[in-house]
Amino acid sequence: MELFDWSLLGTNAGAAMAVAVLTQITKEIPGIVKIPTQLWSYILALLTLLLAMLFGPGFSASGAALALFNAALVSLTANGGYAAVERVKAGMKSGKEE
Repeated sequence: MELFDWSLLGTNAGAAMAVAVLTQITKEIPGIVKIPTQLWSYILALLTLLLAMLFGPGFSASGAALALFNAALVSLTANGGYAAVERVKAGMKSGKEE
C-alpha cells in the first residue's frame, strides 16, 4: 500500500497533507528553528510541488513558475489545517476542565 505517490503530491490536498506533517517534524531542527514556521512551510510546499513535477508528468519552466503561487496555497492549506486541529484540541481540554 502506498500512502503517497508523486501524482498525489502534485495535488493541493496531497501536498498540504505532506507539508503539514513535514513542517511539524522538522520545525524544531537546529538551524530550521530560526526560520519562521509559515516561511518553512512555504519552502517545503515549493519543494514538494517541484519534486512532484520532476518525478511526475514532467518539469517545465511554466510549471515551476506556477509552483511559486501554488506553494502559497498549499502552505496556507497546511497551516490552516494544523491550526484547526489545535483549536479542536484546546476546546476538548477546556471542556474537560469544567
